[in-house]
Amino acid sequence: MKGNTYYHLLALFVTIVWGATFVSTKVLLQHGLTPVSIFFYRFLMAYIAIWFFCPKKLWADNWKDELLLLSLGITGGSYYFIAENSALKYTLASNVALIICTAPLITAFLSHLFVKGERLRKTLIYGSLIALLGVALVVFNGNYILKLNPLGDILTIIAATMWGFYTIILKRIDTRYPILFITRKVFFYGLLTLFPAFIFSPLVTDTKILFHPLVVSNMLFLGLIASMLCYILWNMAVKNLGAIRTTNYIYLTPIITLITSYIFIHETITPIALLGAALILLGVYWAERKITH
Repeated sequence: MKGNTYYHLLALFVTIVWGATFVSTKVLLQHGLTPVSIFFYRFLMAYIAIWFFCPKKLWADNWKDELLLLSLGITGGSYYFIAENSALKYTLASNVALIICTAPLITAFLSHLFVKGERLRKTLIYGSLIALLGVALVVFNGNYILKLNPLGDILTIIAATMWGFYTIILKRIDTRYPILFITRKVFFYGLLTLFPAFIFSPLVTDTKILFHPLVVSNMLFLGLIASMLCYILWNMAVKNLGAIRTTNYIYLTPIITLITSYIFIHETITPIALLGAALILLGVYWAERKITH
């Protein structure tokens, strides 16, 4: 980790921000925006902003690379968010929060299957399982309510799998193009492939909603910080640390959400949740330490 401390800190920062987006998203939903509309506006804002930093190159060097960029926009953008947000309609939010944290383990399996030279180490699996147990304790936070709903849970697994594919595909292309260019294309194709979703969930265009001060402030946070900045930083971390090591930081997201929920919406933190947080940290440390050997 010594030579890559900077990139570990980037991944940690992104995890902190993404863990805090729960509060912002909840505020926007309470003000009348739909999940699809939230995604559209945050990615549109990020896409416009990133043009100021990466305005020159328009297309990849060949159509195969352009298709890889399209797949990044789908797996890390539109369809990832559609699957995750749709899952919330059919199953408990706690189920989604728990299952989505299988993304690091899914990424490890996908890397083993599709990336040459990637092996599944037992210590990685054990560390991931310990972290996942911790995630379960944090997510339920002392309230043991687990209602299985096949459709909602399958949609969440699909979302976690898409994020795994996103990080793996990113590794195939991140050495050939600048990170800013790749990230801009992710936003572009994420927006482009979102349009079919408007058939089922029309875009919210009510200016009274969109220009409400709380909506504007939270959308700026989601668009400029959680999307533009964090996607750039996450892609940098994946490029330098690899798909598996970077994705392991997702296990920390429930801890961040727990803390921000306590601060901003006054949710109670139970001893069970604290034990879960400790298990997450132990699992991530174990998996990361063994990977670097």
